[in-house]
Amino acid sequence: MKEKIVIFDTTLRDGEQSPGASLNVLEKVEIARQLAKLKVDIIEAGFPVSSPTQFEAVQQIAESVDVTVTGLARAVEQDIQVAYEALKGARRFRIHTFIGTSDIHIKEKFRDNRYGRTLKDKRATILKMAQEAVAFAKTFTDDVEFSPEDAGRTDIGYLVEVVEATIAAGAVTVNIPDTTGYTMPAEFGAKIAELRKRVSNIDQAMISVHCHNDLGLAVANSLSAIQNGARQVECTINGIGERAGNAALEEIVMALKVREDYWGFQTGIQVEEIFNTSRMVSAFTGLIVQPNKAVVGDNAFAHEAGIHQDGVLKSRQTYEIMSAESVGVAKTRMILGRHSGRHGLAARLKELGYNLSKEDLQHAYDKFVELADKKKEILDDDLRILMGDEIYATDRHYEMQSLHVSVDTGTTSTATISIKVGDRAVQDSAVGDGPVDATFKAIDRALGTKASIESYQVRSVTAGRDAQGEVLVRIRRHGRLFMGRGVSTDIIEASAKAYLQVLNDEWAYTQEAQNKLTTPVDESFAQTV
Repeated sequence: MKEKIVIFDTTLRDGEQSPGASLNVLEKVEIARQLAKLKVDIIEAGFPVSSPTQFEAVQQIAESVDVTVTGLARAVEQDIQVAYEALKGARRFRIHTFIGTSDIHIKEKFRDNRYGRTLKDKRATILKMAQEAVAFAKTFTDDVEFSPEDAGRTDIGYLVEVVEATIAAGAVTVNIPDTTGYTMPAEFGAKIAELRKRVSNIDQAMISVHCHNDLGLAVANSLSAIQNGARQVECTINGIGERAGNAALEEIVMALKVREDYWGFQTGIQVEEIFNTSRMVSAFTGLIVQPNKAVVGDNAFAHEAGIHQDGVLKSRQTYEIMSAESVGVAKTRMILGRHSGRHGLAARLKELGYNLSKEDLQHAYDKFVELADKKKEILDDDLRILMGDEIYATDRHYEMQSLHVSVDTGTTSTATISIKVGDRAVQDSAVGDGPVDATFKAIDRALGTKASIESYQVRSVTAGRDAQGEVLVRIRRHGRLFMGRGVSTDIIEASAKAYLQVLNDEWAYTQEAQNKLTTPVDESFAQTV
């Protein structure tokens, strides 16, 4: 039997740190259930101490899936204690703790003299903190993972010392992060090989890697690490994450599967669920999958050049090294329309990864019928968008009741909007330079707000003349980004929905700040792996 590579999915933690990709609790739980269906080995559900919402999301995910769930914690007792409280309802859980170990992290993030004055002193303090954090986490579970943050730029001698000490303290997984995406594949692989050679107790722990994609090498570095002894890979769906993102789960898994003859490893991933998982994450985060993205992009199995088309028609293998069906992209789709019933809708939604209660199905069906009156054919992407709207609909403080827009070429546009706010309704009108501007101004007048829009994007997300349009709106307030997403066959309506979702997210954030349950400690080293 082939040796297994453990797939550690951090979409809901590191992936959610992508600018503008914040997810609410319901969305995170829904994605976690799909990740369980994908059969990932471990789900990193969040950073529980960072906010009440993060704590709640980790707690609900821990209680919702039959997969090992982990939460991130700095090498601080409060973080670890809070992580345990969030995770303890899980069937199986892991505590993942970390601390920066590279000289640049030590010098810049541990400037306080309480850590020591010299680099040597600070290294000794950090080593002790790492050991104590692992030992404390070990009092809650035998499954403890430790990460020396920025290991890619950490001196190999000190890295060996830290890894050896944390394994001795009880870590059963040691994760080696290339936090900044700095290393080259051969260099990173050599570092893993050196750890295997020099860490005396390395046989007592599994080596994991967590690679970032700043130079486009996250997947290559991860594979190089596997080649040199790593047996767990930390990755995200669609490669989302901080800055340029993380190693993409679908690329690593399919590289190991397609070239099984070369690697000789296996994963437990249900590869037929890759495409559905990719689309769900894209819909909920609002982060568009680039068309030429490997494995899950729209063009991954598309051919335009005549010589390619001719070759594929004669034999798929001339230009395709894997089939579309192998990752869940169906060649044929069941088309739904206004005459389709609840059973047909439920069956298709189930195939797409959504298992709805009777009440939720009725609510989704009502929205489906409303959409079917506007579109002749309802495609899979329409259903994913509809389900994304259903998730958003459960957490609205502001909800649009009606919108009327008047547009006349050569003159200003006028918009009148009615918005439900709690148990009351507000209404106002405004003129603007175009229908979208007028709509946003009407919303501002009705709610007494004024937001500076940092980004406004429009795209077609389904095919045909009656395609649905998706609008993404981002604003920056309170020192952070808020993102809203709206979908409709009417782009003005989609814009209004997106802007209201931004304001809903901002309102939820201010409510959370007012009712904060926990306070993160020592922000001087809050950077995550």
